[in-house]
Amino acid sequence: MSIDETNGLETPEENDGHNEEKASEALRKVTYLSGMYENWFLDYASYVILERAVPYVNDGLKPVQRRILHSMKKLDDGRYNKVANIIGNTMQFHPHGDASIGDALVQLGQKDLLIDMQGNWGNILTGDSAAAPRYIEARLSKFALEVLFNAKTTNWKQSYDGRNKEPITLPVKFPLLLAQGVEGIAVGLASKILPHNFNELIAACIAYLKEEEFEIYPDFPTAGMVDVSRYNDGLRGGAVKVRARIEKVDNKTLKIVEIPFGKTTSTLIESIIKANDKGKIKIKKIDDNTAADVEILIHLAPGISSDKTIDALYAFTDCEYSISPNACVVEDDVPKFIGVQEILKRSADKTVDLLKLELEIRKAELEEAWHYASLERIFIENRIYRDIEECETWESVIETIDIGLKPHTKHLMRAVTEEDIVRLTEIKIKRISKFDINKATDFIQSIEDEIEEIKVHIANIIPFTIRYFQSIRKKYGKGKGRKTEIRSFDSIVASKVVVANEKLYVNYAEGFIGTSLKKDEYLCDCSDIDDVIIFRKDGSYFITKVTDKLFIGQNIVHISIFRKNDKRTIYNVVYRDGKAGVTYAKRFNVTGLTRDKEYNLTKETLGSRITYFSSNPNGEAEIIRVLLKPQGRIKKLNFEYNFADLLIKGRASMGNILSRTPVQKITLKQEGISTLGGRKIWFDPDVLRLNTEKRGDFIGEFIGEDQILVVLRDNTFYLSSFDLSNHYSDQISIIEKFDMNKVWTAVFFDADQGYYYVKRFTMDGNSKTQSFVGDNKASKLVCLSDETYPQFQIKYGGSQADRPLDIIDAEEFITVKSFKARGKRLTTYDVAKIKEIEPLVREDIIIETELVDDTNVPDDSVVNMEA
Repeated sequence: MSIDETNGLETPEENDGHNEEKASEALRKVTYLSGMYENWFLDYASYVILERAVPYVNDGLKPVQRRILHSMKKLDDGRYNKVANIIGNTMQFHPHGDASIGDALVQLGQKDLLIDMQGNWGNILTGDSAAAPRYIEARLSKFALEVLFNAKTTNWKQSYDGRNKEPITLPVKFPLLLAQGVEGIAVGLASKILPHNFNELIAACIAYLKEEEFEIYPDFPTAGMVDVSRYNDGLRGGAVKVRARIEKVDNKTLKIVEIPFGKTTSTLIESIIKANDKGKIKIKKIDDNTAADVEILIHLAPGISSDKTIDALYAFTDCEYSISPNACVVEDDVPKFIGVQEILKRSADKTVDLLKLELEIRKAELEEAWHYASLERIFIENRIYRDIEECETWESVIETIDIGLKPHTKHLMRAVTEEDIVRLTEIKIKRISKFDINKATDFIQSIEDEIEEIKVHIANIIPFTIRYFQSIRKKYGKGKGRKTEIRSFDSIVASKVVVANEKLYVNYAEGFIGTSLKKDEYLCDCSDIDDVIIFRKDGSYFITKVTDKLFIGQNIVHISIFRKNDKRTIYNVVYRDGKAGVTYAKRFNVTGLTRDKEYNLTKETLGSRITYFSSNPNGEAEIIRVLLKPQGRIKKLNFEYNFADLLIKGRASMGNILSRTPVQKITLKQEGISTLGGRKIWFDPDVLRLNTEKRGDFIGEFIGEDQILVVLRDNTFYLSSFDLSNHYSDQISIIEKFDMNKVWTAVFFDADQGYYYVKRFTMDGNSKTQSFVGDNKASKLVCLSDETYPQFQIKYGGSQADRPLDIIDAEEFITVKSFKARGKRLTTYDVAKIKEIEPLVREDIIIETELVDDTNVPDDSVVNMEA
């Protein structure tokens, strides 16, 4: 066989033993796929990381952002430029298409920090895109011009085609990376740094430079609420929860006024509609009235709780979701993971270095100016210019001036160079003729003063940097307050707030349950994420998820929806141990089980059987009648048993012996009442929710129709139930158990009448918010007291400032009236101050007290949110 000569190999007839050697040499030159992948792919990955996706820690910018800002600085003349022109100019530096530059420019503009915009730049609230680049304009903001650019402190490199220079990083004197935030996905690497508040970042920089402790948390342009308890300094593994702000217009309408970061009104509405279609929530319609501010109206279906719907929106829609930060930056051309506090520290240190460098550059420039001004004064004052009149060559001119200067240059900061002498020869005769020695001296003195000032700044660079940050905050911090409220979020259990969108059926004969058994017996309404608990006659029980159809076995005693951690649902049970054993009674609750694992409430003796069973949602304890089987000498064949005499124990307890004699029949004699007492409720001010886990402030013990009184800071109040799903405003002033007989005393300025009034009243309202100082928003509350006999001190002002203080006994001054009454005018004189003083103690009043079990209950069950 021969090989084509074009391959560079000889035929077997001509190789003389050389073709094998040449073939092996050719194979050695082959680059295998694995090698190509290792080299080329790593090169590509490194390029994407360093040149596209991950920001540099020095200035907080991605390359495309840096090139856009550099291009805008080159174009800057104080006027707006067409975005299309900016994009075209940036393509000198950015080796990618105009689309990527345009998108990056719009995103920079929407952050509303570095770029002044003109035209339709889109809307971060609605998700509307910006107009075409030819229709919108931009220029650098004053803030960007002040903190981003300084050609003297910038390190430069060649652009991708070698025709231009571009900055390696901009000399940014501000924690820009944390202010804007960034998101980028590279090859095997991602960066997600959340935006922070402008003024808070400056305050943190100042605190760091003062060696004080500081904390910084995200702040989003879309406002909303954020839970930062797991922020983890912005590092991998951390997470923040963001929520929309939802307000109740009335019991039938909810209004979303702020949206979570990263979502738009369109995506939010889409997620709500999807949850409604799946049956997680029930709404009638949605109206999107968003313009400059977010306003999404959600109209609820009839009979749907607005409070539970708010929870359901957080549980099943984009009204709440988690963001996982990942603080990845490029430092010295290497990607690194560092926390946001460390990023801020490095930014503050970089600002110190840049300010010091600027001062040193300015000092060098001033020293050079001082040097030349001094030389010029020497040259003119000593008439050295006359010595060169007879010089015939350039060399002799230089030499003559140099000789003439030497007697006068000992005090100069540096030696005189030939370049200095050349500059002196360029001085015009007109300047020499008009030279004013006094002005020259004053000019040199001003330079010396500025040099000394700069030396002081350099020696005290940290205080100088602090003053710089303070000036930045004063110039540009107005209107940049925190938008996103930092809150602790309560955990919403989805099964408690989901709408019952299914109906559960059971077939006892065949042992099936499910939502598709519509021809069988209806059991209850449920949701598709609920669990059910099932008890059989042999004492076995288990929980399982609601499905279309499931075999659960025959001999079913009880089926109901299972609520995890429900301690108030108590099961009262009588069971026989074995086929002819002792009969036991027990009371227990079931707070949690492993799904689809079987348990048993008996002693698990073969033949055990439940003979009586009841489920009691509020721990009721009924009375039963027990009929025994006739046997031997037993005289009393029936007796009554009260479950209230039996302690509630764990589900695995054996129970108490009810009878050692076989039981023939058990019947219900009397319905029971709750043995659990009232429900003790606490209010957690961090999450603004009620709870039974003793978090926050104790409100009281509630049963039946008891209500909660809520007084708001705008001098309104309303009554609410003690349902744990209730939502409360962050404007609460007082929250306590409602007492219809409690008398309140209010002192307020009535804006309608222009005088101070006092009134005593009971807050006998309802769930509707009502004001106790009138409808005029200008009326101001001075004091609200729940003392029995309050007193108020009046200090007069104006022309009556000399009048003695008056003491008002409110109980004698006015009788108790409706909260709608205006009250009684305190005085017609000018008032300087009214304050509540120590209340009276009526010795003729006997106050009866009742001993109560106050275990784990604070003495004061009134929660004053203003304390």
